[in-house]
Amino acid sequence: MRIGVPREVKNQEYRVGLTPAAVAALTARSHTVLVETEAGVGAGFGDGDYAVAGGTIVPTAADAFSADLVVKVKEPLSQEYGWLRPDLILFTYLHLAADRPLTEALIHSKTLAIAYETVQLPNRTLPLLHPMSAIAGRLSVQFGAHYLTKQQGGSGVLLGGIPGVRQGRVVILGGGVVGVEAAKMAVGLGARVQILDVNMARLSELEELFGSRVEFLFSSSVVIAQVVPEADLLVGAVLIPGSRAPKLVAAEVVAAMRPGSVVVDVAVDQGGCVATTQVTSHTQPIHTFGGVLHYGVPNMPGAVPQTATQGLVNVTLPHVLAIADLGVGALERDPALALGVNVRSGQICHPAVAQAFPDLPHAS
Repeated sequence: MRIGVPREVKNQEYRVGLTPAAVAALTARSHTVLVETEAGVGAGFGDGDYAVAGGTIVPTAADAFSADLVVKVKEPLSQEYGWLRPDLILFTYLHLAADRPLTEALIHSKTLAIAYETVQLPNRTLPLLHPMSAIAGRLSVQFGAHYLTKQQGGSGVLLGGIPGVRQGRVVILGGGVVGVEAAKMAVGLGARVQILDVNMARLSELEELFGSRVEFLFSSSVVIAQVVPEADLLVGAVLIPGSRAPKLVAAEVVAAMRPGSVVVDVAVDQGGCVATTQVTSHTQPIHTFGGVLHYGVPNMPGAVPQTATQGLVNVTLPHVLAIADLGVGALERDPALALGVNVRSGQICHPAVAQAFPDLPHAS
C-alpha cells in the first residue's frame, strides 16, 4: 500500500503523523511511504531521516494525499478538502462533532475517515487519545501558571504560594486522563486542587490515588457555580467520546471569577465545556472575557512536538501497519479500530457524530 504523510498546516502544528522508525517498519513490509518534504522538521526529523528509513520524499501535500492511506495528526483544513476522494483512507484526529464543514467535506468526498479519538477498547478506554490527553492535561497547568503571571495579563498569583501566603486554587472539571494529569501537575506545584466529576466510582478511585492532597466534589451546576468563582485556574477536562462537550460553566459563572484568573479549556477540540471559550491558536492563544483570560488552543500538544509525536506514533503504528497490510479488512479484524470509523461511503457512521448532525446522511 502507498501511505502518505503530509506536513501539518494547522497553526504552529509541528507534530507529524509518522516517525522515521515507523516509516522503516512500513517499508520493511514492502509498503511505499510518501513523506512531504519538511513534514517532520518541527518534531526533530529531517527529510534525510525519512529517506534513510526507506521513505520517499515528495515535494507537495498533493503528492502525499495521492496515497491510498493518509496518516496525519490533525484534521484536514479547508485548503486540504480538495484532496479527499472516495478511494482514500484517512487516519487522524477528526473531532467531527464540533466541525460541520469538515464533516460535510468527508461525506461529499466519500473518504473513509477513521478518527483516532473514537478508537475504543472493550473497557471503553481510548488508547489513541490517551497520550495526547496526558500531555494536554500536564500542559494545561503549565500554561495556566504562565498566564497567571502579571506580565501575561494574569492576576499575579503563584499557584504554589509561599509560607504565609495562600496557595493558588485549581479547579478541574472532569476526572479522566486530562483531569488526572492536570491534578498531578497542580499538586506538584503545591496548589490547592479540586476535581469535579459526576462519576462517584471514579472519584473514589482518584481519592485512592491522591488522598487528601486533592478535594473531590460531585459535579452539579450548583457546585460549579460555588467553586469556579474561587478558582485562580479553571481546567476544562470533560470528554464524551465523539460528542460535543457539554457547556458546564455558564458565562455568568465565569464573570464571577476574579479578574486575571485563567481558564484553560482542554475540551475546546470538541467545542469546549466553558460557555465563554473561543477557539484560539498558538500564535494568539488568549482571549479575555470579563477580565478572565481564556486559553482555547485546540492542538495544545503541538507545543511539545518531539514528545507528542513519539507518544502518538507509539499507539497509532500498530493500526497503521494493520491498515497497510489488510486495507479495510483491518476494520473487520479489529472491533476497536472499527469504532474509529466516523464517515464511510458518504455516510456518518459514528453515533455521536450522527447525533450532532441529524440532518446529514448517516448509516442506519
